Amino acid sequence: METEMDKFLEECSISGDAAYGAIKGLLERLEKESTRSEARVFLAEIQRRYADSSIECFKKYHFRIHDVWLNDFEGYQKRKKLTMMEIPSIFIPEDWSFTFYEGINRHPDSFFREKTVAELGCGNGWISIALAEKWGPLKVYGLDINPRAVKIAWINLYLNALDEKGQPIFDPDGKTLLDRVEFHESDLLAYCRVNKIELERIVGCIPQILNPNPEAMSKVITENSSEEFLYDLSNYCALQGFVEDQFGLGLIARAVEEGIAVIKPMGFMVFNMGGRPGQGVCRRLFERRGLQISKIWETKVMQAADTDISALVEIEKNSPHRFEFFMGLVADQPICARTASAYMKSGGRISHSLSVYSCQLRQPNQVKKIFEFLKDGFQEVSSSLDLFFEDESVADEKIPFLADLATFFKKQSFLPYDSPAGWLNFRSWIAGFMKNYHRIPLTADNVVVFPTRTVAIENVLRLFSPRLAIIDDHLTKHLPKQWLTSLALEGSGESEAEEITVIEAPHRSDLLIELIKKLKPQIVITGMAHFEAITSSAFENLLSTTRDIGSRLFLDISDHLELSSLPGSNGVLKYLASHTLPSHAAILCGLVKNQVYSDLEVAFIISENAAMQEALSKTVELLEGHTALFSQHYYGCLFHELLAFQINDRHPILERECTGNGSTTMIDFCPSAISTFDGSEFFIHAPQFTNPSTIIHMDLDQNILPIPSVVKASIFESFARQNMVESETDVGSGIKQLLRSQYGYPIDTLSEVICGNSCLALFNKLVLSCINEKGTFLFPMGTNGHYLSAAQFMKCNVSTIPTKPETGFKLSPEALKDALMTIERPWVYISGPTVNPTGSVYSDSEINSLLAICAEFGARVVIDTSFSGLEFEAGSGSNIWNLKQGICNPAGSQNFCLILLGGLSFELLAGGFDFGFLVLNEPDPDLAESVGNFFRGLSRPHGISKYAVRKLLGLKNGADERLLEAIKEQKESLKNRAEVLTKTLTSCGWDVIGCHGGVSLVAKPREYLGKTVKIDTSNATLDGSNIREALLQSTGLCINGASWTRLPNYCRFSFSVEQAKFDQSLDQIIEFKKTVLGA
Repeated sequence: METEMDKFLEECSISGDAAYGAIKGLLERLEKESTRSEARVFLAEIQRRYADSSIECFKKYHFRIHDVWLNDFEGYQKRKKLTMMEIPSIFIPEDWSFTFYEGINRHPDSFFREKTVAELGCGNGWISIALAEKWGPLKVYGLDINPRAVKIAWINLYLNALDEKGQPIFDPDGKTLLDRVEFHESDLLAYCRVNKIELERIVGCIPQILNPNPEAMSKVITENSSEEFLYDLSNYCALQGFVEDQFGLGLIARAVEEGIAVIKPMGFMVFNMGGRPGQGVCRRLFERRGLQISKIWETKVMQAADTDISALVEIEKNSPHRFEFFMGLVADQPICARTASAYMKSGGRISHSLSVYSCQLRQPNQVKKIFEFLKDGFQEVSSSLDLFFEDESVADEKIPFLADLATFFKKQSFLPYDSPAGWLNFRSWIAGFMKNYHRIPLTADNVVVFPTRTVAIENVLRLFSPRLAIIDDHLTKHLPKQWLTSLALEGSGESEAEEITVIEAPHRSDLLIELIKKLKPQIVITGMAHFEAITSSAFENLLSTTRDIGSRLFLDISDHLELSSLPGSNGVLKYLASHTLPSHAAILCGLVKNQVYSDLEVAFIISENAAMQEALSKTVELLEGHTALFSQHYYGCLFHELLAFQINDRHPILERECTGNGSTTMIDFCPSAISTFDGSEFFIHAPQFTNPSTIIHMDLDQNILPIPSVVKASIFESFARQNMVESETDVGSGIKQLLRSQYGYPIDTLSEVICGNSCLALFNKLVLSCINEKGTFLFPMGTNGHYLSAAQFMKCNVSTIPTKPETGFKLSPEALKDALMTIERPWVYISGPTVNPTGSVYSDSEINSLLAICAEFGARVVIDTSFSGLEFEAGSGSNIWNLKQGICNPAGSQNFCLILLGGLSFELLAGGFDFGFLVLNEPDPDLAESVGNFFRGLSRPHGISKYAVRKLLGLKNGADERLLEAIKEQKESLKNRAEVLTKTLTSCGWDVIGCHGGVSLVAKPREYLGKTVKIDTSNATLDGSNIREALLQSTGLCINGASWTRLPNYCRFSFSVEQAKFDQSLDQIIEFKKTVLGA
């Protein structure tokens, strides 16, 4: 053996690489059972030969074997030491790792016992081996990126698993260290992730200083790399793409996020943290990722003399942050990195604090879902993520919501469209909450959702247009001023919209009842005092009084509805558990009570009157479009959390007493609402279909193509952020830049940008301004049927301007001029550059010709760009508009004004994430005052929405490659679909108008007109008004008919639907042809 040893040592003396080669040969012998004992004895002999001169051995032969003594260390063999081999290219145990071991040692024995553990940056493996020896874990995976470290760690495992005679050392469970420990080459937790190993404990002592030579860290790591390079892997880390990189903690941040993915829900992570960046920075690294932390050990250690801190000095030079070092071990006042570097260069020794943190996920399943979403291409969002909350109630709301939002984005490639009455899931959860907690047997059909309580109230008043309404004084704040100042208490029930009179009512029910009896209002909207809401008597008195008087009652319970698993007594809901809600009454509730997003509001109205619910649904569709999906999503999560753990239908529903409706005549829907409902098309709820989801909706204004990752990231980040400052939600400058670059719209820094939750809501406020001026709104035929219906609903004077199919139903200068010659105080609506629904596109010369005529006649012009931004041809439409030429017309009337109405869901590919804006170009003071008055009750975007939009506008205006490429792909996709749909329709007997942009086209069913088909149970002759119903009943395909397009016999097809549904729609068009025309 002496000869063999001499030969081995001679080989090792050549170089460190040669020594590593010889040691690898020894490892191969240890791995074979036949030579394992002999190899272990050989290592024991080497250790004995150099027992007193291991340092000399290290210098001469580039390795050493020595004992690491650990105070109070007693494993199953009662050993107080470990036998370890070291080589120059791996980290040698010193203060850092000893401090880390001391921190681990503070945990109770049960912390590691029979647990699955991973050690990151295991080096020569001594901590993994010590951990397995002392606590008996089920398995320890020692992981290191240094391939040589892993080989040496295996040798050290054999050194301690076998005694000096080469025999296995068994613990009381009959296992050896070889059964409990494995070592693997791995970049952090890659090995566990690839092999789907779930961990219960993760411990790590890894580098926390950026390499002063960044290029060095980009080299490929192999066991043949230089010793210096491999050793530096123990001291330095590269940039990891995390915000913590600036403190040298990027590698720790990545380790934590990888740990979240593989650790079991109740697992712990334990990390060694150098205090150089400051304790606050260290704690925040963990806390903002949803971890609860405790500092289990802290001391000071000397800064390693071979570690270059110049990277930290450079960070201080370029930022206000200051690192923390100390002069020696006894100083208690910290010094910055620059001072520490100068002190070191002058021969001084510096130290820094070193802490061991033990961490556990506070809501593990939810936090894991969030990070699972972020790792799929959303890494940049993690820098804005903050899951630390001082208030546990805030954490209990926000973290589950973010997890749900992450799951939603992971599953959904697009934002689904749902009924304007509200997201079906949300309405079902509201009904479920009422049923489970208050024993009121409601369904989703009893609930209509509104953006805010104010919007709900205004929609109700416009639906009924009462002569007189009494409204609780705290609910009138944002209603139009003229309603609150009018004194027209007498007159017919068919008064104009502006003649609605609102009387503010006291909060006490006895005073309110007296007022109702005296004034006999047609509508009463009120809340209840807290002391009256506990019992049902006040509510019953209100029901009785309003029924007798003939008033419709909307009772606001916003202040009394508790979203809690232990809701307090509520007299109104207690009454409804045993009585049906009378047809003249409804319940109003605004949801504003949440712990996280102040002022994020959603409202709903509950009624058991089917006609009322249908009318409210149509009203919100006409006046608002629909309620923001993510607002519903947030409150929906709160309701769902309260329902998810319950067993459905466990409690029997009490038999309810039917409440008499009385004989007094109630106010009906106003005539303009009834006529609009009868003559317009609305969202098909299709109760006759057993599964409404089987309907293919080609009747929507929404872009339902896949949302790009960059858009999802912006939306998610907006909800994840905390403590947003006002500048981060300022969208005005971004919108102005977009308007200047896209449309050449002259706008200065002082011009106001008014934002709304939807373009439709903004447009309807302009309609009110038109009514206030006693003007007439002119619509080109074939332009946005919903907008025309909304204007008629609000009793605005409207007129249509003829257009021709030969020009794609675009407005011609001649037709516009003829129309304006007969109209006083005209308002002109133009959809462009892309016309909704035809897909035609106005050129720059065309739009400026129209503006010149409008200026001549002093018209107010509303250009609606909300359906633009997806023109198929490069250079068409919005890319070459220069509105400055048409606006700055010296020959124009002083009454001329251009109002630009826009949305960003098309421009930014945001699908159903609606966001509308409006800009007035130097309006006259009267118009500005009028607009300001009617915008009081506007549903405005929350700061969350504005944050996301601001971020996306920055990407759009900054020509971000990812967003521009996504826009290019969607334009190409829409163009291809338009071509395929046109070809299919043409072959099936439709005349199609050429489409050049947007998400829809129009076509005339030439071959079908006059044909007889069965609709419902009777035969009908097909025309433009009933072909929608015929196609829907025959195939399940839903389009818009002539009642929507306002073009005789022309129908609209929206082709921005899911790919599978688009393909299916083509088959349904062919199927309809066979049904009606035959094969």
